[in-house]
Formats: sequence, structure tokens, C-alpha cells
Amino acid sequence: MTSLLSDELLATLRERASDYDRDNAFFAEDLADLQAAGYLGAMVPTALGGSGRTLRETAREQARLSAHAPATALAVNMHHVWVGVGRYLHERGDSSLDWLLAEAAEGEIFGFGYSEPGNDLVLLGSRTEARPDGAGGYSFHGRKIFTSNSPAWTRLGVLGLESSNGRRGEPRLVHAFVTRDGGGFEILDDWDTMGMRASQSRSTLLDGAHAPAERVLRLLPPGPSLDPYVLGIFTSFEVLLSSVYAGIADRALELAVEAAGRRTSMKTGKTYAQDPDVRRRIADMALAQDSVWLQIDGITRDLDASASDSTLDRGAGWFRATAGLKVRVTETAREVVDQAIRVSGGSTYFNGSELGRLYRDVLAGVFHPSSDDSAHATVAQSLLGPLD
Repeated sequence: MTSLLSDELLATLRERASDYDRDNAFFAEDLADLQAAGYLGAMVPTALGGSGRTLRETAREQARLSAHAPATALAVNMHHVWVGVGRYLHERGDSSLDWLLAEAAEGEIFGFGYSEPGNDLVLLGSRTEARPDGAGGYSFHGRKIFTSNSPAWTRLGVLGLESSNGRRGEPRLVHAFVTRDGGGFEILDDWDTMGMRASQSRSTLLDGAHAPAERVLRLLPPGPSLDPYVLGIFTSFEVLLSSVYAGIADRALELAVEAAGRRTSMKTGKTYAQDPDVRRRIADMALAQDSVWLQIDGITRDLDASASDSTLDRGAGWFRATAGLKVRVTETAREVVDQAIRVSGGSTYFNGSELGRLYRDVLAGVFHPSSDDSAHATVAQSLLGPLD
């Protein structure tokens, strides 16, 4: 299948990346170009107006994009996550997010408003209050952080904990969507970070942002859930996020190879490509990346196929598989970039160095869920059962 991302487009995005980073500016021109290329509808089924790409194909495309413009890829990723959730449900006979798929194909941009300060429960709980409006809708009140695409999203997926307001029983987690033109929120200009600066993942204060009944997708009890909506969010998020950091590592390896062939040792008069220590270092990087792509391709292949082949559906095992994937890929990416810097030398310490920027960008992988600690807890539970 022909790529939606041409070599010419990717080269243009790479040229802009350093300027966005230096100026701490949103990737507006990149976003317009990606929209024009139909990339935001990549995973939307063709019957709903999109390109019909699979999760596996999109993961590969995201890595290519990230190798050229990491912060652009990360921000676009949050849009792709929601499209991935819609596709996940659609392929399993659940049409509750078909409207999202159609709107994505029409040019709407989706943001991810779930992360909160101090909330290590992520999908399992929320500090945001969801107040029922009496007609099946909810207004949301709370603070969201790391809201990528803040300057541009037109639809924001949000999570809140239902306030009682006289309702009997335990409060539920409310998964819903609000619109930018509906108001009830404030986006803070607080994104001045070490890396991934073009994503402009600013904090969002929700103060009455309203989701009508038809945009309330799930009401679920707090805690673990095998609801397909939750599984779709978790798997799409972890897999597509992994692809972004794999793309950074792919580029770091490429730059290390170039540097080894370009730099010459005064001691030997030969290029560093002839230095046994450098050769081993680069070989280690490549071996690590080969492993990463075997994992991404394997998991995405099974996720894609599991919609029609129940023998490939791991159920709760998807949490272990994809959380582990995210941690392994991001940790590998950090190590690969670090090794690339050692190969490339002191020039990478200057702000104009692409590798120096990748070194800062790749650090963001530490802060995305699942964290190393939570992934280990997930795996331990799958093997040992829950804590008493």
C-alpha cells in the first residue's frame, strides 16, 4: 500500500523540526500538510471516508514520521489513538465511535484529555469531577495535563469521576467527548519543556466543559475493566506511542552510522567506521532495534487479526503485552540515542545538533503511561494474582 507520507513531505517536516523546537512553537504548518495528505484519517475504514490503514501499518508510518519530526509525531499520535479506538470497536461490531471515525475523515482533530497531576491510576480513576446534567450528559471540572495538540484539537476525549448529586450507589467513571466550540475550559500557556516542544501539550483546566448524552461513551466502575472501549484505549495508546519512540531510535542509529563514516581518528588516520569499539557499539544499537521492531510488528499483527480470529485475542493479557512493549521500546530508545551520541562526539552537545534534540525528545518516553513501575505491577499481577 502506498504511503501517505511521501519522502518530500517528510523532508519538509524534518527541516521545520529544529525551528519548532528552538522557538517552542506549535507544529501548525506540519499539521496542515499532514491533513492535506489525508494522514489524520489513516486508520479510518474506507467505508467511513478514510484510508483504511491497519494498526500495524500506522505504527510503521508513525515511526517514519517520528524519525523526521518527533514532536509532530507525538502530538499527531494522540489523535491517532482515538481513531485507533474507534477502529478497534468498529471491527468488533461496536458502532459507538463510528461518528468519531467519520469526523476524523472530515478533518476534525482529536485530543487526549485523560492525564492528571498526581493520578497514577490513569484509566482506573480520576480527580476530575463529572457532574450529571440530568439529561444523560455531563459537565467536567478538573485539571488535565500533557494535553497534546492543545492549540488545534476540535474534539477532546475526557475522563471524570461522577459526582453523586443525589444519585444512589457508587460513582462511575465517565468517558466522554467535549468540543472546542462548546467552551467551559481554559488552556494554559505552560508548555516550556526540555524536549518534544512542538507538541504544545499544555495543561487544560476544565470548568464546565459539557458533553451531551450522545457524546458520553461509557459509564464504568472505577478500577480495572475489560470493556472493549478501555481495551481499545490502552492498546492503541501503548502501541502507537511505542512506534514514536522506535522511530526516534531508528533515526539515532542512522545518524550514528553517518557520523562513524564521516569522523576520522587522528590516532589511526581511519574513519571511526573502522574502529572496533565503535563498530560494536553500533552493532549493539542495531540488534536492540531489530528486537524492538519484531515486538511491535508481532503485537500489532495480532491486534489487527484478533478482530476476526478469536484465538489471537489475549483479553486481559493485552494489558501485560502492550504495557511491557511500551516500557521496553522507550527504554531501548533512550539507550540507542545515548549510544549514538557517544559515537557522534561532542558536537551533539550543541543545540543545533539533531542528535542533541533527539536526546531531549526521547526522555519524554519516561513520563507516558505505562510507567516502568506500573508495567511491572501489571506483569506481576498477571503471574501472581492481585495483592491482598
